[in-house]
Amino acid sequence: MKNKILLLVCLLGMNVPMIGQTIKSSIHPIQYKQYDKVEIDIELVQKFNNPYVQEEIALDMLITTPSQKEQILPCYFVSKKSNNLSCWKARYTPQESGIYQYKIQLIKGGIKKDTSKVERFEVNKSAEPGFLHTKSNWILAFDNGQPFRGIGENICWESRDNDDSKFFKKLHEKSERYNYDYLLTEFAKNGGNFFRTWICSWNLPIDYEGPFNNSRYTKSDEFYNPDALARMDYLIELSEELNLYIMLTLGQGGYLIKERGVVDTAEDFFVDKQARAWYKNRLRYIVARWGYSTSIAMWEFINEVDNIQFRNSNNPIDSKFIVDWHDEMSTYIKQIDPYCHIVTTSISHRDIEGLNSIANMDINQKHIYNKTSSIPTEIERYVQEFGKPYIIGEFGREWDWSKNFDDFSHEMDIDFKRGLWYGLFSPTPVTPMSWWWEYFDTRGMTPYFRAVRKISDRMLAVGNGSFEPLSIEVENVDAFGVKCGKEIFVYLFNPEHSTLVIDVNIPITEHQKYKVQAMDPTMLVVKDILGIDNTSSFITLKGITLGAEKEVVYILTPSLE
Repeated sequence: MKNKILLLVCLLGMNVPMIGQTIKSSIHPIQYKQYDKVEIDIELVQKFNNPYVQEEIALDMLITTPSQKEQILPCYFVSKKSNNLSCWKARYTPQESGIYQYKIQLIKGGIKKDTSKVERFEVNKSAEPGFLHTKSNWILAFDNGQPFRGIGENICWESRDNDDSKFFKKLHEKSERYNYDYLLTEFAKNGGNFFRTWICSWNLPIDYEGPFNNSRYTKSDEFYNPDALARMDYLIELSEELNLYIMLTLGQGGYLIKERGVVDTAEDFFVDKQARAWYKNRLRYIVARWGYSTSIAMWEFINEVDNIQFRNSNNPIDSKFIVDWHDEMSTYIKQIDPYCHIVTTSISHRDIEGLNSIANMDINQKHIYNKTSSIPTEIERYVQEFGKPYIIGEFGREWDWSKNFDDFSHEMDIDFKRGLWYGLFSPTPVTPMSWWWEYFDTRGMTPYFRAVRKISDRMLAVGNGSFEPLSIEVENVDAFGVKCGKEIFVYLFNPEHSTLVIDVNIPITEHQKYKVQAMDPTMLVVKDILGIDNTSSFITLKGITLGAEKEVVYILTPSLE
């Protein structure tokens, strides 16, 4: 867990006179470490109406790093103590070691009005890896170069008070169980390291008016809902403690006039200039308050934007508006986010022309249901066509929540398992993320992540992030192979309803002996394999018995004998 450090305590409730200054800042004479959260509380003497609208008023932290890099960090409003005196906050994470300089700048009506005096603080080196960034189609990498692959799941919201589905209403009789504390702790304990979660009208509803269908949140007249802000703060802290990384789905927010927004329709959300300005102010607040966290891996603008586009099937929103909106917002968030978080958005199943080619969108993404077998080819197709990493942000055997999943629970389980492995052996930096997290928890599937994480960690350790796809020769089973460093990994899945006896040919580039181990992903049992035929171009595993709908992972390590 990061150290949480306070640089300046705002003098709450004290009307301190400012002589010739509108901004006051000071710093305690203590040292900090790389990737600590540095909190700066700011006093401002200035009149204003709405501190959440940057067109009226904004504070920025102007930073000079030890390497003389200039950074601008948005600050956010905390409270108003009197007509003139208000408290603001900057949350900053230093990525370098050495001496930092900073000052706070006031902008009012788009014009620079004042700056505080220059302050300094010192940062020592630490072993923390830093923020995640794109590296290749296969991996992400931390600031320090350490490779990372996400072993992911959708945990998009905590339990609601009421659910749309009769099946899930019954499941939610134990609703208190399905909160972030339980779900994320179990996920991390069992090998998960990456999850996707939503800001929406019933979960983390920072700018929705309510009612929320979630008793965790109380309706408020505040511009941003205090309960939602506090819950988001807690979620970030919990994720840091558990070493989990988040794809935070920002959504459209409460953009409608009836929700305290600014427009009446989804089309206006993408087109109207006022709506775009409103959303930029929302992004500014989100980056200012939570962008400091290394646990934020990705900003996802919108979930399944094609479904929003075709909500009115007779009059869909013009694709050009959606693409232009994403171009503008991705450019803007890159300008205000000094940590260069990864930016993405998602479609359900309909491609939007131009969306996958936006320069400041780092990763493309889609969702796949009832077609898990297509995951490897879909990932490869998009990577080749658009030259960017690709993620399957949701997948599952079934999307229709009105069905009783217990009628085909075995198929749900099988689909869950193979989707993870198909992703691990495909050029994607995050494994496909299953939907229906509560259901799979009741099925006892969470421990299954351990096997995927075990193999993923080994792949990264021996290859340092390098992946070479291999064509595995075998009949009647799904087979995938990669070479990481000098080790070879093979995944086999038997989709048939009967046991198969198979021979597997694994290509090799060097004529040498290999030690071969087999791992049962469910039991996490690893055993040595005998009877290996090694030629100059193949290793052949002969007479492998693979049960109906069973799977196995092989690990081939060069032998010293």
